[in-house]
Amino acid sequence: MIVEVVGGADELPEVRVVDVDDLTTLHLALGAVTDEEADQALREAGLGRVQDADTGVLDLAALRAAAEPQAGSDDWAQRWDGLVGEARDTGRLVDDGAGLQVRVESAAGA
Repeated sequence: MIVEVVGGADELPEVRVVDVDDLTTLHLALGAVTDEEADQALREAGLGRVQDADTGVLDLAALRAAAEPQAGSDDWAQRWDGLVGEARDTGRLVDDGAGLQVRVESAAGA
């Protein structure tokens, strides 16, 4: 799954949740936006924040609410729980378990 922050209409960054059925990886992809613009867009969307140039924090409840309706597989909820469990086991949960640290990458083609 990818949370993208890319340039949108009227030069305002747009936040999108894509590839929701791929729960083997989760990252934050930034297009032609600054870290500050991405942080603001994520906060306004209620999906998280940019922690630093390499790390973002995504709100698990908000991300699930945005992604699950787009899911195309019957076992999505089980795989989501597995992703969260793995994050817990590897110490990537933050904010009392409500947030998940993810890597920041460049959004290809954005």
